[in-house]
This record gives sequence, structure tokens and C-alpha cells, in this order.
Amino acid sequence: MRVMTKSALRLLAVPLAVLGLLFGTAAPASAHAALVGSDPAQGSVVKTAPAQVRLTFSEGVLLSRDAIRVLGPDGARAETGDANDGGRGNTTAAVALRPGLGNGTYTVAWKAVSADSHPVAGAFTFSIGAPSKTSVALPAQEVGGGAVGALYDIARYAAYLGFALLVGAAFFIGVCWPDGARTRAMRRLVATGWATMVAATILLLMLRAPYANGGTLGDAFDLGGVRDVLDTRPGAALLSRLLLLAAGAVFIAVLFGSWAKREDPVERQDLAWGLAIGGTVVSVGLAATWAMAEHASVGIQASVAMPVDIVHLLAVAVWLGGLTALLAALWSGQRVERATVQRFSKIAFGAVVTLVVTGVYQSWRQLGSWDALVSTGYGQLLLVKVGLVIVLVELAWLSRRWTARLGEAAVRGRAVAVAQPVAAGRKGAGGGGGDASERAGQLARQEAALAKERARKERDGDAERTGLRKSVLAEVAVAVVVLAVTTLLTGTQPGRAAEEGAAQQASAPVAEVPEPLDVRIPFDTGGTDGKGEAEVTMDPGGIAENELHLLVTSPDGRAFDVPEVQISFTLKSKKIGPIPVTLGKVDTGHWSAANVQIPVPGEWTIAVTVRTSDIDQVTRTKVVKIGS
Repeated sequence: MRVMTKSALRLLAVPLAVLGLLFGTAAPASAHAALVGSDPAQGSVVKTAPAQVRLTFSEGVLLSRDAIRVLGPDGARAETGDANDGGRGNTTAAVALRPGLGNGTYTVAWKAVSADSHPVAGAFTFSIGAPSKTSVALPAQEVGGGAVGALYDIARYAAYLGFALLVGAAFFIGVCWPDGARTRAMRRLVATGWATMVAATILLLMLRAPYANGGTLGDAFDLGGVRDVLDTRPGAALLSRLLLLAAGAVFIAVLFGSWAKREDPVERQDLAWGLAIGGTVVSVGLAATWAMAEHASVGIQASVAMPVDIVHLLAVAVWLGGLTALLAALWSGQRVERATVQRFSKIAFGAVVTLVVTGVYQSWRQLGSWDALVSTGYGQLLLVKVGLVIVLVELAWLSRRWTARLGEAAVRGRAVAVAQPVAAGRKGAGGGGGDASERAGQLARQEAALAKERARKERDGDAERTGLRKSVLAEVAVAVVVLAVTTLLTGTQPGRAAEEGAAQQASAPVAEVPEPLDVRIPFDTGGTDGKGEAEVTMDPGGIAENELHLLVTSPDGRAFDVPEVQISFTLKSKKIGPIPVTLGKVDTGHWSAANVQIPVPGEWTIAVTVRTSDIDQVTRTKVVKIGS
């Protein structure tokens, strides 16, 4: 075990060093669209109703019907028509608003599909005139979740699993064990992989529309939604996968039909070349259906990342699918030559090296910094996957050691199982006559059954096979988790994109929401009870409509009434004003006014006039800044 650990560490040491260098020289990228700006801005207060709401994203998005909803304070729809993205790949989206919208707080709920095929959604508010109470709750992100999202993720996992079984087992048969094409175990394994991919791809096509639009399971049967999906890049990728699987069915038929039955070495070799070319085209094409529609297709170095992603997926299939095929053959008691095991061990080692190298490149491209490795969900999942892969490498080394020892034992066990029925058949053949022949056949079948039972007991009592069984169970369990984590990774916003979106949002201009104005102006009219303080508050304290309150208090802080109080606003720099405000009595010493309009921002002079008797009156002023 110590040797295996050192081997695994040596295998990972150089790529990890390269990873460090790459992270130190990372460049910007994007994947998974993020909202980086809007007009009106989030939380802003605008004086008049805008003609439209415009959103700006960190990358191009595709919009569906009902992609942007604008809801008024009472929950009524405020937009007209569907959102317009200005064409494929545009980073902006807009929707027109109904004319004559009233004042209050409006909620914008949006959803879109980013260029890497993953749905994104969100919501924010803005106000017209002044903020108000709203009956609309900010909606949670509905797209890509719920029962539809869970089933979609299961189908994606099944597609990866089917790909590994189909490509890996076929590769194992063609390169490592040609005689396996004549066995039932290999036929079942390859057919299972193909059928799993077909079923998963059809399910993904049906679920794609409700997955991206936040629909229900019932929407999966809407043919109109399926047609819309086929016009998108993810839909085209899934349709291409189905067509390639149809070609894969022909490949499987030839592999287990004509090629398996050929006895002439020359004819078999010629047919093998055709199978190799056809199998390579189908395998690369299937891997490309992921690369062309997911993370590899967007961001920096997409022209390099897509072929690297294809190689990565093929290496996964050759290693895990091939290992599954080898274990299935050994488990079924088939005769597997020692050379077959050794050949696959060398190929599997090359596949692991390829996995590590391509995985390092993908990690750098999707993360970009060491901080993203621990501060983002994508980075944390990647750490889990790296740990699991290291464990899987260790278990793979252990399994290959057991299978190398098991190769000769499997051959010997097979020879015994074959020789004994033959001997029994010869023994029963000497009786002559029809009854003797029937009895000989029965004896032969009995001997064959006994020989099979003895071979099973010998196999189960074999220390090497027992050790292999334990390591295989552990390896399969870890591989299942690795594929599950990989599926989650492909649906998670990359760390580089998360950091980039946060930076863009931080640098984007954000409309300032004004703080409520609170001004205290002392006065002294000179008469009896002529001293006091006028407190002026104005909310929201901006250039939009404001609610103004004026409170008159005595020196000891008690509110008291005065015969008259007036207030006005003057902007001397632009010769505006004085603008008087009509006040209404609310309570003892308390006056207020609604819809106080401040036309422009600036240094405004507030003038408060207080009269405490028929002859005692004073005007006091204070300069305050209103607006930006």
C-alpha cells in the first residue's frame, strides 16, 4: 500500500505543480451568466416611470417567453410583450413597460439561459416617485430546481454512466480482449451502456424546457417546448447525441455479429479496422456533445478547452468503463489471459495520466485562483472530487494487482470446467443405442453442473478473488460518488465566473438611495414662550416625491402648538425658489405635507418661520444638501 501511495503522489505531483503556475498567471473568463447591471438600477428611486426595464449580463444569454416580469405594488403585471435580447449571444435584455404607471415599488423577476446551457434567475426592486409597501414577495430562483431539476440531474448522471460503459467496454473488447465479443457478459454490458444513454438523452430533451423555464413535470410532454429546445445549442447537442447513438447501434451489431463470428484472421483484421474508425468517430462525437454545450464552450480558450474536454471524457470512459468490463469478465468466470490484464493495466495508467493533465487544465480555466478553490461552491466540489480521485487511483492500483494474480487462476479454473464435461461425455458415449445416448447426455449435463459448482466454490475460496471482490466493491462505490460529484460540477457556476460576476457587480454603477433628511432649527421669537426648536424630517430625502414632517418642541423637549408655522425651500445657485410647502396640522406641535417635490439636486436653503403670538415671529434658515 505504501508503494501505491507513492506512485499516486508521483502521478499527481507534476500536474499539481503546473496547476500552481497556472493559477499564478490566471486571466479573466466567464461562464454561467450573472446580472451585472440594470436600468433602473436595483433599489433606485426614479422620478418618472421608465419606458422599459433593461438588464445587463456578464455573458450572452438566451431568453424564453415570460423571461422578464415586472410586477407593480399590487402584484399586477406592468410589462407589455416578451423580453427582447437583441439576438443570439447578446448580453442585454429589455422589456417594455405599460404607459402611465403609478408611483410605488416595482419588482423585476427575470430568468435566462447562459451560454454554457445552464439556467439562471433572480429578482430585484426599484421605485417610481417614492418607495412603497408592495404585495409582491421577491421570488426564489425557480429554474433548474424542484422535481424537474432533480430528475434532470439524474438523467445527466445516467448519460455519463452510459457513456463510460458503452465506450469503455467497447474499447476494452477491441483493444484488450477480442475474444470478449463472443461472450454474453460483454454484450450485456455494452448494450446496457447504449440503452442507458438513449433513455437519458430522450429524458433530457423532454425535461430541458421545464428545467430552463422553471416549469413542472407535466410540461415535459409539451411538444411545443421540445421544438423550442431543438432550436437552442443544448437541444442541438442532445439531438446530435441521439443520431450518434443510432450509428452506435450499427457499430454494436457489427462488433458482436459479423466481427465476433469471423474465423478468418485476415477478414477479421480488415473488419477490425473499419470498427476502429467507426468507433472512434462515434466516441469522439458523443464526447463532443458535452463539450459543445457546457462549460468548455464558453470563456477563455474555448477552442482549446473543447478538444481537451473531449479527451478528458474519453479518458474517463476508457479507465472506468474498461475496468468495469474487465471485472465483469473475471466475475463471470470467463477465460481472460494474463496478457489481457497487463495490456489493460498499461492503457489504464495512460488514461489516468491523461485525466490528471486535462483535469488540471480544466481546473485552472474554471477557477483561476487559489482563493476560488476554497471560497466558491465549484472549488469546494472540485476539492472533493480530487480527494475521491486519489482514493480511486489507490483502489485501482490495488484492483490491478489482484486481477494480475487472478489471471492465471481464471485460466486454470476455466480449463478444469471445460475438461471435465468432455471427459464425462466420452465416458457415456460407449453405451451405444438411443437410451444410452440419452443417458450419456444426462450424465454429461450433471457432470457439467457439478464441475460448474466445483469451479464456483474454488473461485469463491480463492484468496485473490476474495481480495479483488473487496477492492472492486470499494472502487465501484467511490466511482459512483465521483460521477455524481462530476455531474454536480457541470451544473455549478465555475469559481472564476463567480468571482468575475461579483467583481463586475461591485464595479457597476449603483444608484444611491437617499437617506431621510433630518434637520433641527432652533428659534427664539423674543416673546413669552418664544424659544424652541423646529425639527424638519423628509423621507426619502431625494429629488423625487417626499413626505415632510415638522415638529415644534419647547426647550424641555415637549411638543407645543404655535399660532403659525411656515416652511420653504430655495436653491440660490440656480435662482430657484422660494418654494413654499403647504402644511397640515397632525397633532400637538406636529405638521406634515405629502408629495413634496424637490426638482433638482443641490445645496437647498430651508427657511422655517415660527409665530408664537400676534407680534412675536422669527424666520430661521439652514442649508442642506438634497440629492446627489
